[in-house]
Order: sequence, then C-alpha cells, then structure tokens
Amino acid sequence: MATHLITGAGSGIGAAVARRLLERGDDLLLLARDAGRAKEIAAGLPGSRTLVGDLSNPDRLSWALSHQTLPDRLDSVLHIAGVVDLGTVAETTMKTWRSQLDVNLLAPAELTRLLLPQLRIAGGQVIFVNSGSGLNANPGWGAYAASKFGLKALADALRGEERANGVRVSTVYPGRTASPMQEKVHQQEGKEYDGSRLIDPESVATAILTVLDLPRDAGIDDITVRPGR
Repeated sequence: MATHLITGAGSGIGAAVARRLLERGDDLLLLARDAGRAKEIAAGLPGSRTLVGDLSNPDRLSWALSHQTLPDRLDSVLHIAGVVDLGTVAETTMKTWRSQLDVNLLAPAELTRLLLPQLRIAGGQVIFVNSGSGLNANPGWGAYAASKFGLKALADALRGEERANGVRVSTVYPGRTASPMQEKVHQQEGKEYDGSRLIDPESVATAILTVLDLPRDAGIDDITVRPGR
C-alpha cells in the first residue's frame, strides 16, 4: 500500500485525486488549514487521515508538523492547493502578493523540505500541480503567475538535487479546470462561469495518476493538460 500526502484535497482537482487513490486502497494523509476543515475533509473522504498545517503561514509548518505523527516513509507528496487573486501590478498590494506567494510557492517549498527524509526512504516522488500561468503571464495575473513561475523553478531545482536520492519530481500544468477557484476567477474577470466548458477535474486527476504510476525506469518532468473544446 502506497502512502501519499496531499494538499488541496477539499475540492476540485485535489478531491478528485484523493478519491481515486482511496478507491484503489492507498493510504492518504490530507493536509488541512485547521481542525475544523480537517474534520470536513475527512468526512468527505472516509478512510483518509488528516494533518493540520496552514499553508498561508509557511513559517509555522515545521512547528505544526512536529506536534503530529508523520509516517516513516512517503511514496508521494502531491502539492495541489493554491490560491488566486487577480489584479494589475499597479493595484496589487503587498498583502495580496504575499498571500499568493505564501500558499503557492513558499508553503510547497517548506513542506517538501520537511518531508524529504520520508520521501528519500521510500524513493518517492513530489508532484507540483502548477498552472498555465506558470508558463505564460497575462495582464492582471502578475502576482499569481509569479508564484507559479517560482513553483516551476522550485520543481526544476529539486529534480536535479534529489535525483541521486531516488526521488522523482514532476510538474503538471492544467488549463482552466472546473473548480471553486475558477468560479472566483470568473467573478473577478466579470465573466459568467460555466464549468461544462472547462476541463473536468477528473481529467487532470488522470494526468496526475499517470505521472504518479509511471514505472521507475522513466520519469515525466512536465505535463500540460489543455481544454479539449
């Protein structure tokens, strides 16, 4: 039985991945921002276990995990959580910059650092769910894209550093996917939200599981998932 730690399992892509892994009998640790949210996530994904750690406060993740029981080994860490807040560079405040950098970049970096010993023991892998905005920055997306460009750099550096330790590192770049995050984005853009016109989270989950399950004689560094219509 493989053991995975997942962020962002409460909705969207993260929930789809968690359901698929549970259905096949894998062991899941789901990171939640607080005890109340952990209870909600566990109720929706029975059979999983939860950890509490607030990604919006990466400086406290080490303290939070040190007070909870972690497995001796991890087959994967799946970084799926993310936040977005659109705005031009001229109007984006430092608070908005920091909130996106904290959750989208600094927390994944710190969480990976803290869990590398367990990943090395298992010869596991780290999968970062990035975004099309991690490859191209459009007007109004500066802060979010910067956090995702940084996440790509983190993944690329980590891949080279951990290859000798047997840890695989991959990035998945989904296009617009039906999710609560996209509902917020459409509101901020002043557009009507129609999830049927976007990628189904299950399709992105399939891509993630393909990366996760690839035989150990190969690795997928990067994979992009685009809308098919």
